[in-house]
Amino acid sequence: MTTTKGSTRAAKQRADRRRAARARQDREPLQRRGRRSSVARQRTGTRPSRRKALRRRWVALLTVLAAAGIGYVVFFTSLLGVKSVEVSGAGGSVTADGVRAAAAVPDRVPLVRLDTDGVRERVLAMPGVATADVSRSWPNTIEIAVTERTPVAYFNSGDALHLVDGGGVVFKVVKDKPAALPEIKLPKVGPEDPLTRAVTGVLASLPQQLRTQVVAVGAATPGSVELTLASGKTVRWGDASQGDRKAKVIAALLTREGKIYDVSAPELPTVS
Repeated sequence: MTTTKGSTRAAKQRADRRRAARARQDREPLQRRGRRSSVARQRTGTRPSRRKALRRRWVALLTVLAAAGIGYVVFFTSLLGVKSVEVSGAGGSVTADGVRAAAAVPDRVPLVRLDTDGVRERVLAMPGVATADVSRSWPNTIEIAVTERTPVAYFNSGDALHLVDGGGVVFKVVKDKPAALPEIKLPKVGPEDPLTRAVTGVLASLPQQLRTQVVAVGAATPGSVELTLASGKTVRWGDASQGDRKAKVIAALLTREGKIYDVSAPELPTVS
């Protein structure tokens, strides 16, 4: 009986040892994969988290230094500064060199710090420039695109002959009467003058065939614009409204004998 109990106890111990061995074998792969026991984790404490925090601080510091360096290069050095000024749209009464001189762009100034609005205002102050656009072209160029004023007539002030554009702006003095432009017969000319705006508005509405015949244009009121033709005939045009209809009517009327042709009311034209 005693022998049987001893054998049973020994068998149980052997079974326990086998289970313990299998448990150790099951744990060994996890440890080989890098998983640490709770004792090892307690020994190391928070060392890994401190290393990560230090690494993050260094990364943040380097990022700030890099941003500061880029900002310094962009804002305070000539590496991205102005080295050339390109002008487009000039070539008539306005030259590219004239635009550059008026723009007065500082050499080597960082592009990002350049006052493009100031440059634009200086270019627009040129009498012959109607519009101007200033833009940056990285890394080292300023581009200025201009639109020149186009004369539609001239004005004799008594002291000089002045070219006038479609907006009524007097922008250039000439020595001789322009052969292809009509004369504006008004006491004064300017973009804010109602008579000037009426006259230039009518000139803009005329068909090319009729416009080439006009040698002078004037008005007593904004609604009573009169055209003097090269033939000596006078056309009472009125205001700039119904331009197409008036053009068709006057083309038919000019075939008749007369001195004064009134198409201010195109539905009731007269010849006298």
